[in-house]
Amino acid sequence: QVQLVESGGEMVQPGGSLGLSCVVSGRNFNRDVMAWFRQAPGKAREPVGAIEWGRNIVTYADAVKGRFTISRSDWASTMWLHMNDLKPEDTAIYYCADDEDGPLSRLWDAVERYEYWGQGTQVTVSS
Repeated sequence: QVQLVESGGEMVQPGGSLGLSCVVSGRNFNRDVMAWFRQAPGKAREPVGAIEWGRNIVTYADAVKGRFTISRSDWASTMWLHMNDLKPEDTAIYYCADDEDGPLSRLWDAVERYEYWGQGTQVTVSS
């Protein structure tokens, strides 16, 4: 059974940094694409970025490019989202998601692509 568990969300000031983690379990993820999405109150869930686990290829949404970094550790079974220069508009619940069929290029930003989701972790950017 595939499980994804996010943690690390908290309140930070604008311009600050924060790291989120997503611990994955249940099988070998070498062929998977894993992603971060976020959802602000009253808005649709939107893509943040994704990683093709086996080849360690990463892509980002334009809104976070240059500020956010996705990485993963195979031995730790963990995907991270490192966020710098946070803005109030980054406030949202952040979710990690898993699709068991690569490649990364195939509609990585589509919510419906992903079969498994974590429970989410709240990030609030406010002074």
